[in-house]
Amino acid sequence: MKEFILIVDDDEDIRKLLGIYLGNEGYRYLACENAAQALEVLEHYQVDLILLDVMMPGIDGIDACLRIREKNKMPIIFMSAKSEDMDIIQGLTVGGDDYVTKPFKPVELLTRIKAQLRRYKQYNETEHPVHTIQADDLTVDMESRQAWVSGLEVRLTRKEYDILEYMLRNKGQVLSMAQIYEAVWHEEFFQAENAVMMHIANLRSKLNWDGAHPDFIKTCWGRGYQI
Repeated sequence: MKEFILIVDDDEDIRKLLGIYLGNEGYRYLACENAAQALEVLEHYQVDLILLDVMMPGIDGIDACLRIREKNKMPIIFMSAKSEDMDIIQGLTVGGDDYVTKPFKPVELLTRIKAQLRRYKQYNETEHPVHTIQADDLTVDMESRQAWVSGLEVRLTRKEYDILEYMLRNKGQVLSMAQIYEAVWHEEFFQAENAVMMHIANLRSKLNWDGAHPDFIKTCWGRGYQI
């Protein structure tokens, strides 16, 4: 799913225009006419980027940015008719990541949005790497290659772990025996049904150590397996 962008501008025409361009690019978005509404939205939604007008009645963009930065690190792109160097410096100093002067070209703004989202994603992956995958009572640590069910570690062979991680990474999808075999054994699938079935059976048995998870790995007859 595309990133969620918050538009904050007291100009209705600008909000509508940005909404059209963002929607055409597949982004999810929400538009607010003032900073007070935006601050309320941030209490209830996970936002990936903010387009923030500077000159607004009530709380202006500069003050809003300072408040947002107390809790949030998502990119903020200022939009303003104020184009003096000191205005731009102030916007970047209080926590803005970019500054676009009005009137702006929507295509140029979209390019800047994509660049900021790309940097933010890379930052999150570097600063907060995700090592675990979770599904119901099952937790897998991809770094240590350990698995736990209902808080108890489950001892898995190398192949059992590889099958489990592959299925978790594709949670919800029906995976054929050929897909599983080629992803785990790294060779062409040719009359290897028994190998896959044996490891799946052993994996099921271990994941169901407490008798509470008999259908953790579901068999989709004629198609394959699914978590």
